[in-house]
Parts: sequence; structure tokens; C-alpha cells
Amino acid sequence: MARALRVLTQLMGWACVAIGLFHVALGNAAIPGAGSAGTTIDSWGRFMGACFVGYGLAWLWAAQQRPIPAREVRWLAGVFLLGGVGRLLSLAVHGWPQSFQVALAVIELGLPPVFFWLADAEERTVRNGAEAASAG
Repeated sequence: MARALRVLTQLMGWACVAIGLFHVALGNAAIPGAGSAGTTIDSWGRFMGACFVGYGLAWLWAAQQRPIPAREVRWLAGVFLLGGVGRLLSLAVHGWPQSFQVALAVIELGLPPVFFWLADAEERTVRNGAEAASAG
């Protein structure tokens, strides 16, 4: 489970960095269905893309720690879950978005519980190894 946590944390980080850079570079063109949303939304989207790059870098920072810190993983996963909740609120207020956005909402609501479950896997492995060494 510790390996799964490390791999998923790194994948999450790199995916967020790549998606964020994509939004910074392309603006409205990076959002299916938003090509003609105007300059205000383009500016906001590029700014949020930069924030998403920072979010991805926080995941990569966590992935570089030994052991991966459970508290930080839970916080980062909670932020991701909040994004999914935001999409649900949008759905309730405005209706169904473009299908790709629905797929993203499924990921944003489904992946955080996996991270919550795996969050302390590496800390637990280190702790168990230390207890075994001290008992031996």
C-alpha cells in the first residue's frame, strides 16, 4: 500500500502540473465548451491554471518526503474533494455541464477517498519497521 500511495501521489502531482500549464498556455481553449467565454473568463482560467500548477507542486513535494506525510496527503485530497463538491453545486444550480466535466467530477469525488484510505500507508510501514527493529 505504501508503494501505491507513492505512485498515486506522484501521478497526482504531475497531472496537476501538466493540466495547470495547459490552462495557463491555452486559456479558454483548454476548457471544452468555453472557447467563446470572453477575456474575463480567459484571464481567470489562466490564473487558476497557475494555482493548479502550485497545487500539483504541493503533491510532488509530499511525494518526495520520506515517509509521505499522511496529514498533508489528507489536506491535499480534501482540497481535491472540495473541487468535486463545487462541480456538484454547479450541477445543482446550472444543470449538466459538458460530458468531459462530468468525468472530471467523478474523478474528483472518487479519488479522494482512496487517498484518505492510503494516506498513512508509508508512515505506518516506517512505524511498524521501527517497532520490529526495537523488538528484535
